[in-house]
Amino acid sequence: MAGLIPVTTADDPRLEPYRDIRERDLVGRQGLFVAEGKVVIEKLLAAGRLPLRSVLLSEAKARGLTALTERVPPQTPIYVAPQAVLDAVAGFAVHRGVLGLGERRDLDPREMLAALPPRALVVALSGVANHDNMGGVFRNAAAFGAQAVLLDAACCDPLYRKAIRVSVGAALTVPFARLVRGEDLLETLEQAGFEILALSPAGRESLEQVRPAARTAAVFGAEGPGLAPELLARARTVRIAMAGGFDSLNLATASGLVLHHCHLMGFSQPGGQAAA
Repeated sequence: MAGLIPVTTADDPRLEPYRDIRERDLVGRQGLFVAEGKVVIEKLLAAGRLPLRSVLLSEAKARGLTALTERVPPQTPIYVAPQAVLDAVAGFAVHRGVLGLGERRDLDPREMLAALPPRALVVALSGVANHDNMGGVFRNAAAFGAQAVLLDAACCDPLYRKAIRVSVGAALTVPFARLVRGEDLLETLEQAGFEILALSPAGRESLEQVRPAARTAAVFGAEGPGLAPELLARARTVRIAMAGGFDSLNLATASGLVLHHCHLMGFSQPGGQAAA
């Protein structure tokens, strides 16, 4: 266990990576990200996929987090500061009193897909720009056995602090990769041997009729616009049956229903076990 390091002033240079979190989250952190909350830090440590660079705790919280701090690697500093210092550094009231600084490890999309087993369930997202929706999808992916998430270039960052929090840490445990602008989402999946299920209210098949292939990718678009017509024209399209006169679900609910269906059809591995 690393020793607790007291910090008493907001201008301490050791806390610089935590400064002005909201503003710096939007412009990027040069390969780093901020995780918030006890549960999220526990998931980060348990998964072991992404290194933990440091931890910042409020004095009040630190007293009750011995079980957490004992799991932090000895070389990882754990800073403890008064609540007012945390708030001044972060730029907002850090109610949970627990912050961690993680290191990104970006995966190559094709290598990630190739490393998955012969039977694999993948979530693919196109144009999902809402961090709440992103976090909800990752939470469902972990809950229902999806082994990876593939993002197109227009998607928001799963390691944005709010997305991590909404995912209850699943964005730290389920492997994901992002395509660069111009790369084709469906072509990438097809080349890796995945059958594509593109979700749309106008889908030709109803979800309950679908028997997933051994390698299946469930593809979702953003709430509102959904998947682009040109993408739907190239894929096997699936709809979720609803009461008459209604054809709209939020993305987290829709992805949960689809992934649960696939889970029942035989994809029962815990999410995140097949890291690339």
